[in-house]
Amino acid sequence: MKFTVVGAGLAGVEASWQIANAGYKVRLIEMKPVRFSPAHKSEYFAELVCSNSLKASRIESAAGLLKEEMHRLGSLTVDTAREYSVPAGGALAVDRTLFSKAITEKINNHPNIEIENRVYDKIEKDEDEILIIATGPLTDGGLFDEIKKLCGDYLSFYDAAAPIVTAESVDMQKAFSASRYDRGGEDDYINCPFNKEQYEAFIEELINAEGAVVHDFDVYEGCMPIEKLAKRGKDAPRFGPMKPVGLVDPNTGHRPWACVQLRRENSKGTMFNLVGFQTNLKFGEQKRVFSMIPGLENAEFVRYGVMHRNSFINSPKLLSSDYSLKANDRIFFAGQITGVEGYMESAASGIMAGINAVRKAQGKESLVLSENTMIGALAGYISDESVSYFQPMGANFGILPPIEPKIRDKKERYAALAMRSLNELNEIIK
Repeated sequence: MKFTVVGAGLAGVEASWQIANAGYKVRLIEMKPVRFSPAHKSEYFAELVCSNSLKASRIESAAGLLKEEMHRLGSLTVDTAREYSVPAGGALAVDRTLFSKAITEKINNHPNIEIENRVYDKIEKDEDEILIIATGPLTDGGLFDEIKKLCGDYLSFYDAAAPIVTAESVDMQKAFSASRYDRGGEDDYINCPFNKEQYEAFIEELINAEGAVVHDFDVYEGCMPIEKLAKRGKDAPRFGPMKPVGLVDPNTGHRPWACVQLRRENSKGTMFNLVGFQTNLKFGEQKRVFSMIPGLENAEFVRYGVMHRNSFINSPKLLSSDYSLKANDRIFFAGQITGVEGYMESAASGIMAGINAVRKAQGKESLVLSENTMIGALAGYISDESVSYFQPMGANFGILPPIEPKIRDKKERYAALAMRSLNELNEIIK
């Protein structure tokens, strides 16, 4: 049996890694550098397009639990991320260039992985091949048409990325370094505090700034453009990404009215991204409006925010919980194209697609993790035929079955959910 993985993003490299480590040869087809999507710039595999944060590290959080489950299943991306992490309070953030470069080197150096740099635009009808499609949410061209023929019902949404500024251009007479509630290192984040007057003036300009796309569109809630959020109500950003909780401005001794946090973008701390400031504003408007943020009046923007189309299949109608196509179980999908939302969620789906591709070749039953695990719950969500309006989903404790009897304290409840998950996972992999 032959194995082919299309796409060397987070999901594709994880799927290839699982197959190769199981002792099988796998062909990994990646279109870069022959062709780049509108959002991709680097020739490296597993390129991080939006934030450089992989979210919370602590196991008692949904994101932390997901990463620990992945680690225990032999994840390439989680272990590499921990090697190339940058300070980010309680989050796991990476130097994106070093992270992707290391992933690329590990894939290239694996004796069981063969790389083909070309555009894959036709699904080959080979009964001796198991195919994993992990081409991401920007799949287009001939392959898009092939998937559309294969799957029929195809959905799409839009996603956004935040701007990045140089650290040296931030005015630290106005901004200050601190993590919320003093969690993590004091220089993990730079905070730009607003008083009420500054905030209201900023929101007014943000609402009226000119966007790069004049028509309206749907966007995943977790990547809501800051200007669209502001149009929901002038206090919406202040209770969202601009919330000031857990921070005290040393210049005033008080909590700011609102605050923009900047998070390290690289290990050297020379670049910072604006947390939660995904945007669709024109570049000139970003410079004008975001320069109103206290401390960023003279900021040097090394990358402006961008908007791009993300597409995903109607997985509950099309995929089984092992990520294989119901109509043809030698074809698997993995990554954001399945409707899992987030870097690590995409990578986790690649792990499971890779594991189950191998089991398919061996004539074994698929490995479907319990829905008490985060990975299993995500697989259950994207394959749940009872879902009437399917939208992307990231890791969260709401998709796990509740603990009985109910634990009222949230921290204790989350800890118990995490312990239950890891105990069940250990029983499977021991």
